[in-house]
Amino acid sequence: MTVRVVVADDQLLVRAGLCGIVDTADDVSVVGAAGTGRAAVDLVGRLSPDVVLMDIRMPDLDGIEATAQITAATATRVLILTTFDLDEYVYAALRAGASGFLLKDTPPADLHAAIRVVADGDALLAPSVTRRLIARFAAQTPGPPPADVALSTLTDREREVLTLVAEGLTNAEIGCGVPILGQGRDLELRLPL
Repeated sequence: MTVRVVVADDQLLVRAGLCGIVDTADDVSVVGAAGTGRAAVDLVGRLSPDVVLMDIRMPDLDGIEATAQITAATATRVLILTTFDLDEYVYAALRAGASGFLLKDTPPADLHAAIRVVADGDALLAPSVTRRLIARFAAQTPGPPPADVALSTLTDREREVLTLVAEGLTNAEIGCGVPILGQGRDLELRLPL
C-alpha cells in the first residue's frame, strides 16, 4: 500500500525539496502540496491523504489551526515538520491532534519512517523533544495521591474488614476474629470489641 502525503509549507523551495524527498520512497507518494494552512485544509478535504507534513508558521492559517481543523474533520493524520524546536509548539500541535512532531533536520530515511509510523496510526516525537519531555516529567515532584472519597466514608471497622478480605480471610475468620487453623495463614487478628 502506498502512503498518500500532502506537503504543507509556505516556502516554495522547502516545499519542493520535501516533495522530492518524500517521493524517493517506493511506498510513499506526494499527492498534493500547499503553501498556506487554508490551502492544506482544502487539499485534505479534496484528496483525503493518509498523512499531511505540516509546517507550523504559515500565512492565512497557521499549521496548528490547520492541524486542528484537519484532525477534527477527517481521518488524515498530521505530522508536524518545523525548524522551531519549542515546547509551546509541541504542546499546541499535540493538543490540535497532531500525531507527530519532527524537526526539518530529520534525515530523509527517518522522515520516510516517521510518515509510515503516523500512517499506521502510531505517534512519534523528535528525539530531542522526547528527551526534553522525559527530563521535565522526571523532574516533577509527585503530589500526594488523590484522596479516595469512597474509602474516606468507611468506619474504622469497615476499613479493617476490607483489609482482612484483601488478605484473603474468610467471612468466618473475620467474624470471629480468630484464624481457622489449617488454612496456612500467619495472621494475628484482633478480636472485635
